[in-house]
Amino acid sequence: MAGIKALARQTAVYGLSSIVGRFLNWGLVPLYVYLFPAEQYGIVSYLYSFTAVMLVILNYGMETGFFRFANSESDPDKVYTTAMTSVGLTSILFIVVVTVLLRPVSVAMTLPSHEWYVWIMAFIVAIDAFTNIPFAYLRYRNKAWRFAAIKLINIGVNIGLNLFFILLCPVLERHFPSTVGWFYTPLGGQAFGIGWIFVANLLSSLTVLLLLVPEIIRKHWQFDGHLLRCMLTYSWPLLVLGVAGIMSQNMGQLTIPYLFAGHEDAARSMVGIYAANMKIAVVMVMFTQAFRYAYEPFIFSQARGRGEDNRKAYCDAMKYFVIFGLFIFLGVMYYLPILRHFISPAYWEGLRVVPLMMIAELCFGVFFNLSLWYKLTDRTRWGMWLSLICFVLMLGLNLWLVPVIGIPDGYMGSAWAALISYAAVMVLSYFLGRHYYPIPYEIGTMGLYTLCAAVLYFVGMKIEWTGAMWLTYTLRALLLILYLGAVVLRERLPLPRQLLKKR
Repeated sequence: MAGIKALARQTAVYGLSSIVGRFLNWGLVPLYVYLFPAEQYGIVSYLYSFTAVMLVILNYGMETGFFRFANSESDPDKVYTTAMTSVGLTSILFIVVVTVLLRPVSVAMTLPSHEWYVWIMAFIVAIDAFTNIPFAYLRYRNKAWRFAAIKLINIGVNIGLNLFFILLCPVLERHFPSTVGWFYTPLGGQAFGIGWIFVANLLSSLTVLLLLVPEIIRKHWQFDGHLLRCMLTYSWPLLVLGVAGIMSQNMGQLTIPYLFAGHEDAARSMVGIYAANMKIAVVMVMFTQAFRYAYEPFIFSQARGRGEDNRKAYCDAMKYFVIFGLFIFLGVMYYLPILRHFISPAYWEGLRVVPLMMIAELCFGVFFNLSLWYKLTDRTRWGMWLSLICFVLMLGLNLWLVPVIGIPDGYMGSAWAALISYAAVMVLSYFLGRHYYPIPYEIGTMGLYTLCAAVLYFVGMKIEWTGAMWLTYTLRALLLILYLGAVVLRERLPLPRQLLKKR
């Protein structure tokens, strides 16, 4: 149980940066969707989807490879500097290639008139790929608070610059042109529009790079070619896994613009609506991300020991992940009538994707939890195959469902594709894991909690008094408390006894 408590503490700290940070970034969504039309916001979402894919490619599994070899090699710092050298060089090469081939790259991305956006995003990807390794080092050293602080500073700078460029600079340009004219006007001023979002991101990424300088320069740099080859052998299947996985996560945004040739504005509008409503479901993504930050170092450190205690810890981690994931699902769905105001009413037609994407992300989180069996047994090729299966399913279902549903609701096909694909690979990974690295997951208990959450969901959705929403939300809050009470009683958690002792 000590391992689970440590995992919970680490998850809480990483969650601070992930949840608070994403919530603050979430606050930018109303700014974007109220100021920019859906087709413009669609370009932002579309480009960030490509960015996510390229970030995985430029990391090529070295983050997980670092954890694997730092826990098995006698000199973890050598593993760290070898990984940094490799990722740093490939990031520089990426910037050079995109700069030289900027025009054809922009055309291939269906953004021939937005080369500036593509070029800026290339720099952002390169910087973020490199800084992922120092961030991994902080996680390895259990410096969760420094990790969280830098992440929050990054988000704070990004938000501040967004507000400065998008809201303040137009006012200053009109009334005090000399204050901002030296940088604002040359880039197009207010007409640069969504481009300022990318400029703000670039400057915040550079800030992170500066903050991580101590983790970069305070090491005795060593490069071991043989070690790098071993790390690449371990990590290259994770590259395929990561690319397939991130493309699956962003499949809707990536494919919709290509499926409606001749209707580009309508397609980008669908991407914008889909992406804006996915921001509501991002709470589940934040929880999964926070858990992931803590879980990878946790599983490799647990693997150093022996015996059934390790497997019991993995089992408990999965159970509590599902418990809290279901709680988040209920909370978001119960209060969706409030949360929807974070986006413009013009985007509300896409609210139907929220429950589907919440469940899909929960399935993806469980799939990530199950990944320990191939990471601990060095069968990372299985992770690659599972991600490729997910990718093929996601692509095929998008190519089928999105055009069938058509304009303007084609994004619903992407949501269903995500749910079906994640659920399928989750089940497949579970059965493969039972063969290669059996863990006594409490399937019955997790199934019982899932059934309980499903019943509470349908009951809660039936409770709705339009004229007295305060009563609706109060009763739904009581249902959430009922769910937590059932968990506390069944798991015999110490919380009630601790409260009684304090009295």
